[in-house]
Amino acid sequence: MKNKIIPCLWFDNEAEDAAAFYVSVFKNSKIGTISRYSKEGFKFHGKPEGTVLTVALTINGQEFTALNGGPQFKFSEAISFQVFCDTQEEIDHYWNKLTEEGSEGQCGWLKDKYGLSWQIVPSILPKLMTNPLKAARVTKAFLQMKKLDIETLKLA
Repeated sequence: MKNKIIPCLWFDNEAEDAAAFYVSVFKNSKIGTISRYSKEGFKFHGKPEGTVLTVALTINGQEFTALNGGPQFKFSEAISFQVFCDTQEEIDHYWNKLTEEGSEGQCGWLKDKYGLSWQIVPSILPKLMTNPLKAARVTKAFLQMKKLDIETLKLA
């Protein structure tokens, strides 16, 4: 096992579809092994034998597990994934792909079609935010944005 911490994403029945979607959005991504429910434990999980249980996937080099666990739990903004982007083209790519059938939020936040929260962030933002002379102006600028704009943040 390469990573010692692997986020596990709980889906109702969409783990395989979600894995395929994320792999299509991010470079350096792939689907790994897929495990399936057996008839054992049916009275607990209620999933038909052969239904996808887990999908191992790698998104931009980070390992994840997608789990079809049932409808009990939903994603919330309490957990989000930050995607740091060097160019506006990268921001536009991730923003446009991840908001398809999803929703835009404020300050670079969005929810994808599965309800998972993402932050699409210019790589330069942490540097701008730690500069005491610029942080207030940068904050004022990004509070007015949904998708973040690198040039506007630099000019602030």
